[in-house]
Amino acid sequence: MFTGIIEEVGVIKSIRMGAKSAVITIEADTIMEDIHLGDSIAMNGVCLTVTSFDKHSYSVDIMHESLRRTNLGQMKAGSKVNLERAMPANGRFGGHIVAGHVDDTGTITSMTRDDNAVWIEVQTTPEVLKYIVEKGSITIDGISLTVARVDAKSFAVSVIPHTGTHTTLLDKKPGDTVNLETDMIGKYVEKLMGYAAEEEKTSSSGITMEFLAEHGF
Repeated sequence: MFTGIIEEVGVIKSIRMGAKSAVITIEADTIMEDIHLGDSIAMNGVCLTVTSFDKHSYSVDIMHESLRRTNLGQMKAGSKVNLERAMPANGRFGGHIVAGHVDDTGTITSMTRDDNAVWIEVQTTPEVLKYIVEKGSITIDGISLTVARVDAKSFAVSVIPHTGTHTTLLDKKPGDTVNLETDMIGKYVEKLMGYAAEEEKTSSSGITMEFLAEHGF
């Protein structure tokens, strides 16, 4: 589990592409201070497992699903990426619950400066937008952000200077693709409500007052 508070901006050292998968090696400093084989590290919001490392870099395997559903397939050697290690049990919960399981991508449609902040508007699919609520949380390329506004086609966030300085977000431009993970609580609520509705439907089509009267009760 992650929080969406980026620890470091790393740089992709190399990408070795397979038929439908890849091995990516990332150069980093802070991340390397406490790293082990099998650790989970989020890269641009995608939870990945450390398969090897040396003093200054580590490698991860990227499966076909991750390349298909995220912007990792667009990365190249020299690309900057947001990095966050899994949250320690004694850590502060500075962002929100982030699983590192990207729902889909979005496209930046505009970036507008507003005094010391930058408004970023992102267009995405209705399937993703239905889980995004105003003043709720959204993860963009692994960054925990607050939704400032949302409509039927897009949503917007306001990025403060600290976030802009310590992540890759302000290096983006309109037309760029970003990874999106919505707040998982909404997805669980939807799932449970679906079960509740199905149970109610089953119950109402079973024993009713009319059924009892018809059968002499």
